[in-house]
Amino acid sequence: MTQHLDQQNDSPLLSRLTLVTQSITTLAEQYQRDPSSVALLAVSKTRDIQEIMTLLAAGQRDFGENYLQEAVAKIETINQERPNEAPVWHYIGAIQSNKTRPIAEHFDWVHTLASPKVATRLAQQRPDNLGPLNVLIQINIDDEDSKSGIMPEALNGLVEVILALPRLKPRGLMAIPRAENNVIAQALPFQRLRELLLTTQQKYGDQLVDFDQLSMGMSSDMAPAIKEGATWVRIGTAIFGPRSISKS
Repeated sequence: MTQHLDQQNDSPLLSRLTLVTQSITTLAEQYQRDPSSVALLAVSKTRDIQEIMTLLAAGQRDFGENYLQEAVAKIETINQERPNEAPVWHYIGAIQSNKTRPIAEHFDWVHTLASPKVATRLAQQRPDNLGPLNVLIQINIDDEDSKSGIMPEALNGLVEVILALPRLKPRGLMAIPRAENNVIAQALPFQRLRELLLTTQQKYGDQLVDFDQLSMGMSSDMAPAIKEGATWVRIGTAIFGPRSISKS
């Protein structure tokens, strides 16, 4: 297939990417933030390699994956084909302690760290030839039984565990709030997460260098997330279109 035809076929995908990036810029400016302070994480779970390669060629660098087996296959293929412009890979799924090794070996970021056991295993299994693994601590901000993450009162204990693990680099917090239909209700958990980040920064000071990231907000609540300080917004369907059947 010619490059021209490729571009024609890919135009809906690239158009959606453009719309999302423009929305992020518009919202950041609306809330008096530097647009460059809000990064787009393209959630590429269940999407095929060609879609990711198309977005990579268009300048999107950060991709989030939930399903480990699927993700590792894509990472190995794409990193081999694009060694000089490989994506930055983010793991955004729940972490089972018996599956930490491939996460430690293949990902650049983890957004869902939620236990000392998993932190210790990720650090022990991080290859020596890779830099420290960037980790975000997932907070169960609305105390939902159906959500992963630690309770806010457990945060300091997990931070202290991570600080003793030089193969991990603590970077901030992540949350998936309860779904709400109005912007005011959506903003409240994001406010709490931002305040928790600030409190943790103040408590640990220079012990937490670059602990300034907030992974929060998806397509349905991106505006209040950006208003409240999101540095990563996790967007899937708005870029890729409707998702195919989930893979384990």
